[in-house]
Parts: sequence; C-alpha cells; structure tokens
Amino acid sequence: MSTHYRFYRPVRRAARAPVDKPRLLMLNKPFDVLTQFSDDQGRATLKDFVDVPGVYPAGRLDRDSEGLLLLCNDGRLQARIADPRHKMAKTYWVQVEGEPGPDQLQQLRQGVVLKDGPTLPAQVDVMAEPLIWPRIPPVRFRKSVPTTWIELTIQEGRNRQVRRMTAAVGLPTLRLVRVRIGPWSLDGLLPGQWRELDAAAVFE
Repeated sequence: MSTHYRFYRPVRRAARAPVDKPRLLMLNKPFDVLTQFSDDQGRATLKDFVDVPGVYPAGRLDRDSEGLLLLCNDGRLQARIADPRHKMAKTYWVQVEGEPGPDQLQQLRQGVVLKDGPTLPAQVDVMAEPLIWPRIPPVRFRKSVPTTWIELTIQEGRNRQVRRMTAAVGLPTLRLVRVRIGPWSLDGLLPGQWRELDAAAVFE
C-alpha cells in the first residue's frame, strides 16, 4: 500500500501598507501665502514653510489673512477640525475701519444676513491694539478715518466670512489674524513658524 503525500504551497498574504501615524501641526501662516502646497503662478504657498510630507490644511485661511492654520495627514482628523457640525470655535483679531457702535456690535452678536444666508451669532468685543508682529506689507490706512481692533469668535467656516460680516455692518476689515481654533492658540509662534500638536487629543 503506497502512501501519497500532498504538498501544499503556502499562500502568500499581501503585505499591508503601513498606516501613517496621525499628525497634527499648527502653523502661523504669513500674509500673502496661499493655503495650499503648490501654485502654477509662482506665489508663496505652504510648501515654503512646512517641510512635512503628507499633511494638508484642515480648513481654510485666505491668502490675505494671517495666523493659525492647522494641518494634518488624516481625513477623520481633518473632518473633526473643519466640519462645522463639530462647532469648533475660531477666534480672530480684526482691525476694522471706523469705530464700532453698540448697534454694529449687537448685529454681529445676533448674526448678520449675508448673500448665502444668515450667520450664527458671534462673540465680539472691542479690544486694545494687540502686540503682534507688523504686517508685511503694512496695511494702508486712510488718515481721516480711525481704525479699531475687535476680537471676533465664530463657529462656522464660510468663505471670507469674517470680512463679509464686518462689511455687512459697515466696518470694512483692514487686517485679519486668526489666533485660536478650538483649544489651540498661536502661543508665541511667529509668522512662518510651525509646531507639532497631539493629534490624539482631538478625539478625547
């Protein structure tokens, strides 16, 4: 009686692609820098300041605005930060043309009507001129018109929302600096500097 042996070729399992560890960075975006990593017109982009591969902006900050920008490499993390449903508040220091009156401040606090619908109520207060870096190039002022700094906090992220809100109540924005998103603030970062944050803390 003969014995037959069967030899089974081991099945090779496809190697799993390595999963990148979630990373979260905060950057103080300078004025006149695009919130993207490439530009076919030769303008300044995030690539000129952040040399970390695989990260992308979690939300927007206009080219003519400055301040806090978060970047990450994880879609779930990006949604947690940028999606208005999570109501992550954003605070801005805004230099406006003119002197806000009580009625104008109250309009901002109640919410103003823009072309894409009414905004949610904002927190707003007049503030002393902040001790921050000078803008390059400087803001152009009209000598005959005073300027005022206000601190404005919103929980939305519409395109150019803060500028449109102040314009709607007769206070054109001259300079816009984002200083806080949720629990994170600039904390002494100078324009062009960035720092790594704890990504896990977003989901706690």
